[in-house]
Amino acid sequence: MSAVRLTLGDDGILVASMDLPGRPMNVVGDELMEGIAAAVERLAEPAVKGMILSSAKADFCAGGDLDRMSKWTAPQQAFDASMAMKAVLRRMERQGKPVVAAINGHALGGGLELALACHARFAVDDARLKIGQPEVKLGLLPGGGGTVRLPRLVGIQQALQICVEGNDLSPAKALAIGLLAGLAQDRDELMARARAWIAANPKALQPWDQPKFRFPGGDSRSPAVAQVFSIGPSMAAAKSWGNYPAVTHIMSSVFEGGLLDVDAASSVESRYFAACAMSQESKNLINTLWYQLNAIKKGASRPAGVAPARVKKLGVLGAGMMGGGIAYVSAKAGIDVVLLDATQDAAERGKAYSQGLLDKAVKKGRSTAETRDALLARITPTTDYALLDGCDLVVEAVFEDRAIKGDVTRKAEERLAANAVFASNTSTLPITGLAQASRRPANFIGLHFFSPVDRMPLVEIIVGAQTSDETLARGFDFVQQIGKTPIVVNDSRGFYTSRVFATYVMEGIAMLKEGVHPRSIEVAGLQAGMPMPPLALQDEVSLSLSLHVAEQTKKDLAAEGKPYAEHPGFSVIRQLCEIGRIGKKAGRGFYDWAEGGKSLWPELTRLYPVAETQPGQRELIDRLMFAQANEAARCFEEGVLRSVADANIGSIFGWGFAPFHGGALQFINAMGAQTFVARSRELAAKFGPRFEPAAVVVEQAASGGRFGD
Repeated sequence: MSAVRLTLGDDGILVASMDLPGRPMNVVGDELMEGIAAAVERLAEPAVKGMILSSAKADFCAGGDLDRMSKWTAPQQAFDASMAMKAVLRRMERQGKPVVAAINGHALGGGLELALACHARFAVDDARLKIGQPEVKLGLLPGGGGTVRLPRLVGIQQALQICVEGNDLSPAKALAIGLLAGLAQDRDELMARARAWIAANPKALQPWDQPKFRFPGGDSRSPAVAQVFSIGPSMAAAKSWGNYPAVTHIMSSVFEGGLLDVDAASSVESRYFAACAMSQESKNLINTLWYQLNAIKKGASRPAGVAPARVKKLGVLGAGMMGGGIAYVSAKAGIDVVLLDATQDAAERGKAYSQGLLDKAVKKGRSTAETRDALLARITPTTDYALLDGCDLVVEAVFEDRAIKGDVTRKAEERLAANAVFASNTSTLPITGLAQASRRPANFIGLHFFSPVDRMPLVEIIVGAQTSDETLARGFDFVQQIGKTPIVVNDSRGFYTSRVFATYVMEGIAMLKEGVHPRSIEVAGLQAGMPMPPLALQDEVSLSLSLHVAEQTKKDLAAEGKPYAEHPGFSVIRQLCEIGRIGKKAGRGFYDWAEGGKSLWPELTRLYPVAETQPGQRELIDRLMFAQANEAARCFEEGVLRSVADANIGSIFGWGFAPFHGGALQFINAMGAQTFVARSRELAAKFGPRFEPAAVVVEQAASGGRFGD
């Protein structure tokens, strides 16, 4: 069965309908390109007047075949595949007959490149339809002509923005910048508009194949474009710190292509594509953000054999920023929410959080007043536990205190049905201990949300000692129902994300105590690829909260007869809290926070004098990254982590572990266990036993093993 079905109409127009067998979406690979090559041969027949490239699937084409790419071992393979695709597309656009792309659904990556090789593009006018070149997000560049045709169609500056940022365009935006020739209301109108365009343009030529072609806005030599290239690389470096080679390769490909003809530019693009495809960064990103993420989305961490469930009514206990955020994302997913707090004012303030987000969306034209009002109507603020009757799930989001959490657990469970699930949104307190307040510990689970809930994509699901598989499955289904990505971990103090995240900020604070200049610490965090530097991040989290959690941990361990080992940086947190510098919420922490921004507290270097001899940035970066990766390996070794995918996705989505490394365990895999162990031991000799490599990695170094998928 061919990947492209061909139908010749009475009007002489050939419809080439992409329908890749055995795949839910069309992807660009050998099979699809063979089908398009056959369509191009048919286009050459005298009876054929033009061709419509369409899709029989819900989407037009999702991009390149990553399964094929992951098998490449040499740059020549990537180069040859890229050039072979472009050879087919070049024949199609130079056949001398009009070819129109009828875009009925998402056209991304290689899918958009297929459409760019058509003489005109029409799309269904649906705001959910995505058009774009997202390859950069997987460490790649558009290798099917995207960096060649886009600049010639919409101008170099616009093309750079599309390719370097990798963000999707709506059909309306794509039309506005000249990427589309028009919009249609449905598939029938889409095909009719494509046919009409072919009839009106019997001898279509691409703009770049016309003798008097000029780049819109100028080529790479023009003064306006030269200015873009003079500041573009420095702007990109300021954002990526050189950690994403694909960004530089995209800019180079567009710049060099802007000095050459289309065919020479295509060859240059394929060389840069091969460099990207062979890079460790791309391998890391594809492995984690494609294969492992998709495995999680398909339920790899969900117990098998439990029927899918949906939450119709949700209770949220605690209407602070976290509770208000959980209420918002749940109501947005169509769930009725009871938002409960100790006072009606507090509950109303929790609902007002949703109102604020929705008002902004309406103001910016991203939503309507009707949509806003319907969502708000789903949230009932109250102090009355009786309103929890009929809830399928209750999420407790009160202060991180065992007694308070136990009290609201008991009160809520009095109103819940026997099969309802109770979840605690705790970031550190062990779920098995919290479940002691429950009369149904099998129905008790941890759902650890991240702040701000409306923007953070992850929920960490924590399984207590008595949590049943059915409860885990229902928690997993709820997380996916509200559009979040679930990872599943076993119970432990700090679980996975809070425990490993703490090593990043605490290592930065330890450096400050040792006399490292605070600016060097912060720059090292950014150079390492973290979204925020450690001292600023600790201010965001709040020093006082970290102090409270540490004191609670110390008490709990004492009660269990276990020793408490204080991190060397912790005395700094205690000292700053004593002088009222408790973080961003007070406007005072490691930084002075003001409405216009933040600046490091000038007195910090007086309190912690800067040493005469400063370490190199490489050492600072290694300390920040090895501290995290080693703790993640310990979590795996102890059985806190259930899978490598949960570890990697949790680290990137949970606290922003430098994505180009592919996650905390992939960081070790990419480096190799032997190298990791050797460097860890160097750091341990200099900075203490917290850097001693986890036993599981030492074993891998001896056996040649790695963290498997």
